Amino acid sequence: MKKVLSFLAVGFLLGVLFIKSEVASWFRIYEMFQFKSFHMYGVIGSAVVLGIIAVQYLKYKKALDFSGETITIVPKERSIARYLIGGIIFGLGWALAGACPGPMFVLIGTGFVSVLVLIFGALLGTFAYGAIRNKLPH
Repeated sequence: MKKVLSFLAVGFLLGVLFIKSEVASWFRIYEMFQFKSFHMYGVIGSAVVLGIIAVQYLKYKKALDFSGETITIVPKERSIARYLIGGIIFGLGWALAGACPGPMFVLIGTGFVSVLVLIFGALLGTFAYGAIRNKLPH
């Protein structure tokens, strides 16, 4: 129960952060894709830098997960085409929907019930990918 409450607390704090920083704002996302504002690029860039620092710190400290096991980060196969195609599909979906997966759930919490259509589409796409994943080139 304690673990569930800690996850809910982190989710709540991230939701507040997304709203206060305007990361969940369709207008800010629209500005970003039109290259009219640095706001979203600054937030994303800051998150990338902070993520790199945090991962290196976890590796250095040999951090443990909740079950007491050492956290290991397995290197992924590098394929430029794979990441390029995936990035284009993700970016197009983000631009068309005006939200990426994290803020979609935050927007429901703020009362934008119409976002349920986006979540349904995201889940449908996830299941479709799972169904054809083994048939795709690696």
